[in-house]
Amino acid sequence: MSLKENVNYVKDELNTEEKFLESFVKVERFYKKNKLIIIAAVVIVVVGVIGLYTTKSIQASNKLEANIAFNKVLKDAKDNSALNILKEKNAQLFQVAEYIQAVKDGKDSDTQVKYLKDLASYQKALNAKDANKLNDISMQKDFLLKEFAIFNRALILAENGKYEDAKAALKLIPNDSKVNDLVNVLKHYLVTK
Repeated sequence: MSLKENVNYVKDELNTEEKFLESFVKVERFYKKNKLIIIAAVVIVVVGVIGLYTTKSIQASNKLEANIAFNKVLKDAKDNSALNILKEKNAQLFQVAEYIQAVKDGKDSDTQVKYLKDLASYQKALNAKDANKLNDISMQKDFLLKEFAIFNRALILAENGKYEDAKAALKLIPNDSKVNDLVNVLKHYLVTK
C-alpha cells in the first residue's frame, strides 16, 4: 500500500469513528431530553404485558372452574355451591344448565342464550300447535331448525284442514333439506286434499 492509500484509509476510519461518536452523542441528547417519556413508555409496555398475561390467566382459571361446576350441575342439579360458582364464573353456561334442568322438569325456560332461546320458543310454539308462531320462528334468518319449523307449521295447518296453506308452506323447504323425506310424505298425503 502506498502512503496516500494509507492516509485515505486512516481518514475513512476516523470519519467512521467520528460519525459513530456523533450519532452516539445525538442518541444521548435525545435520551436526556425525553428521559421521562421513554421511561414512561417502557413502564406502560411492561405493565400492559403483565396485565394481559394476568387477564388471560384469570380467564383460563374461570373457564376451568366453570366447566368443573357445570359437570357437577349435570350430575346433581341441586348442587347449590356448583350453581353459585357457575353463575359467578360463566353466566351463559349457568343459563345452559338452567335450560337443561327446565327441559328435564318439563318446564318452560327463560334463557337468554341465543340458540337455546330460539329452541325454547320453538318448543313452546310446537306444544301450543301455534302455526303463526312457528311461521314467525321459521322466518328468522339464523334459526337452527328452520326447515323443521316450516314442516311442523305445514303439519299443523294440514291438521286444521288448511291444505292449500300447508302446500304453500312445504314449497318453502328446499329440495336438499334434511327434512325432505318428511316433506315428501306430507306432500303425498296432501295430494288427495
